Amino acid sequence: MLIARILILSLCAAATFAFAQGGFPTTVETVQVTTSTMQASVRAVGTLIAEAAAVLRAEVPGQVLEVHFAEGQRVRKGDRLFSIEATVLEAEVNEARANAERSTAAFERAREMYAKKLISANDYDAAQANMNVDVARLLSSQAKLSKTTIRAPFDGYVGLREINIGDYATVGQAVVDVVQLDPLRVEFSVPETLLPKISAGQAISVSVDAYPGETFDGTITAVSPRIDVAGHSVATRASLPNPSLKLRPGFFVRVNVTLAEKADALLVPEEAIWPIGQDKTVYVVIDGKVHQRKVILGERLPGQVEILSGLEVGETIVVAGQMKLFEGAAVQTQDVASAAGS
Repeated sequence: MLIARILILSLCAAATFAFAQGGFPTTVETVQVTTSTMQASVRAVGTLIAEAAAVLRAEVPGQVLEVHFAEGQRVRKGDRLFSIEATVLEAEVNEARANAERSTAAFERAREMYAKKLISANDYDAAQANMNVDVARLLSSQAKLSKTTIRAPFDGYVGLREINIGDYATVGQAVVDVVQLDPLRVEFSVPETLLPKISAGQAISVSVDAYPGETFDGTITAVSPRIDVAGHSVATRASLPNPSLKLRPGFFVRVNVTLAEKADALLVPEEAIWPIGQDKTVYVVIDGKVHQRKVILGERLPGQVEILSGLEVGETIVVAGQMKLFEGAAVQTQDVASAAGS
């Protein structure tokens, strides 16, 4: 019994000594430090707005005679949309044209007579004024007549019409809306601290709930010169091509703005970072033992963090099992990929 006790105590003492010297390796998961391209970005929420949108209204009263489009149809600038009864206005144009022609002929005669000193300057001026008035009335009546044909103000898509053939349109009555769908405009805001990093020409990507997993690329076109005092943010505008017409004005969107791109950034999994007080450290594996090393962090990405100093390319760091480690502890490394496979 005495001999057995002595053996047990000797084994315990040997185990304690071995543990103190970093023995009995602890299995940890590791990765190798490499460089990769890093895109620093900021996320925001915004709204899609049409570059051009208008509610067309009747500018002259009258009965609707024709509708020249199908709802939802693509139209070009100047295409006819509605025709309103124009009999009275056509008569006014004809009358104004006759008056303009008569006063123009009278002015021509007055000019010839004035050149021959047969009429006074007052008579010549009166003839010219009468002609100008009649021509102005002709132009005014022609402008009114043109309002009886409602046309598309720009390229776009017509919506649902608010009036039908045979209805009487009153002045100011809404008849249909026209919306431009490609491109669209993205309105969003970013924190004022990012103002030095935001500028026209930067790339953005947009996602919407209507199309999960899809992103749509655009470009910042303008940054507001004013800061919103209430939210301490800066309004930003971007152009978003929409050739597929999947997107619609009014959509709530999530915006990702690419601020900068670094080609040789040291990125490590965020699980590798082990905080000690105010310091950030990682466990580096050298010759089967770990050494705790202080690092300086840079940009944070989803699941990753940039290392500005403290690590070199090719070094092996621990990403799982740090709770069991201490300076100089012996470890048995297992690559993260093989650990996931097992």
